[in-house]
Amino acid sequence: MHVVVATDGSKQSLAAARHLKAFADPAKVTTVTVVAVVRPLAAVPFADDLPSGGAKASDTASFRSAAESAVAKVAEAFEGWGPKVQRRIRSGSPANEILKLAKQVEAGLVVVASGSRGISDTVLLGSTAQRVQQYAPCPVLVVRPAPRSRRPSKKG
Repeated sequence: MHVVVATDGSKQSLAAARHLKAFADPAKVTTVTVVAVVRPLAAVPFADDLPSGGAKASDTASFRSAAESAVAKVAEAFEGWGPKVQRRIRSGSPANEILKLAKQVEAGLVVVASGSRGISDTVLLGSTAQRVQQYAPCPVLVVRPAPRSRRPSKKG
């Protein structure tokens, strides 16, 4: 089975990749394709939450550089796991490009993170995950962020 793992450069997308490894049988996964989609003419830069040692994105060329760094970081999570790992950077609408890739590689599963960026971006990312889930040619694993732990209130 071919698995497509989408990253937006967030820590949650890395957690989604690790979640896949926690339950999937590497003997049944033939290939993992890690993909990032850079939006052309984006007003908001590609997320750059994953530690890479590079600078933050500030223009289109560095958006691509941030995407390449994110794909590399997520691909590292699969090192030594077994399946062949491919890396892809695409340009366009994130949901559309993830769906196109899933069809092109005849994916058996698509893995996406949901709700991984700030409040305004959560709506965008959530809609990307929703669109992928709704239109994908295969099952979709949507990994939600872990709930935040509440701090005990101080009484005194």
